[in-house]
Amino acid sequence: MINVGEYRASDKMRDVVSDSPMLLMALSRFGISLGFSDDTVEDVCHRSGVHVPTFLAVASLVGRKVLTNGEVSLPSLMDYLKRAHSYFIDFYLPQIRQKLISAISCAGSEDVALVILRFYDDYVAEVRRHMGFENECVFPYVEDLLNGKRRAGFSIDADFLANHEPIETKLHELKDIFICHYHGDAANNDLLNSVLFDIINCEQDLMSHCEVENGIFAPAVHRLERKIKSRGASDKNKSSVAVGRDPLVHNLTDREKEIIRNVARGMSNKEIADNLCLSVHTVATHRKNICSKLDIHSAAGLTIFAIIHRLINVTEVKL
Repeated sequence: MINVGEYRASDKMRDVVSDSPMLLMALSRFGISLGFSDDTVEDVCHRSGVHVPTFLAVASLVGRKVLTNGEVSLPSLMDYLKRAHSYFIDFYLPQIRQKLISAISCAGSEDVALVILRFYDDYVAEVRRHMGFENECVFPYVEDLLNGKRRAGFSIDADFLANHEPIETKLHELKDIFICHYHGDAANNDLLNSVLFDIINCEQDLMSHCEVENGIFAPAVHRLERKIKSRGASDKNKSSVAVGRDPLVHNLTDREKEIIRNVARGMSNKEIADNLCLSVHTVATHRKNICSKLDIHSAAGLTIFAIIHRLINVTEVKL
């Protein structure tokens, strides 16, 4: 019997899955196979090498229960998120595309079908960019943190949460287009309803995925950042110590300091964007804010500022 408020390690895994069928996806992403008989959550997780508090945290969120207070394992959680990314990009979204082609190719105008397919393809490209940033920039950053290293100018708040927009919005729009506006052939209703069912499930799955990232992953990374910062305070070099006491520099964010360093190294906005996994527009916005704070508007002026305030060693400057 499942407790109303939360899932527990002593619950039978089959009861947990029966209580919330959406957890079937979580099992797969944790690498947990079916066939667990009457085993408890704890037994099943131990057998599969899964961190129990991490599984319970994800299961509680997906199953709309009270989140547990256990300390999650970031390696286990990142493995879960990477598997989810692969599932969406390599399996589920392509599968929906194939069903979408079958459903709309036999119904309605060919022009409308092409526009719908283009809309869907643009959405998938957006998802690829979204998850690609996490795979290529966010997860390596967290792996560095786990190894005791903090990447200068990058933080989970400024570089992940601040730009972590919902990715199911366009899928919701496509669902509404079919439900409210699309007129297909009645003989093709089964195909249309089937693909619509998949779109609705995918939308819910993506919403749940983003909730795990925002509600479990990001807070865990934030706690790790604080630990690394406090543990490494005594190891900062003299340049960093001087910066911490300088009121002008103290008013700059870590991201703004890193951009000033890259400007002093002679990098263009495009090169800075590529180096920091940002958009060119975001870099330009940061530079505008820097100029406003410092009243310095040229690259040469920012370079001199960086040297004087020990943001960068003069040997790194491109003269």
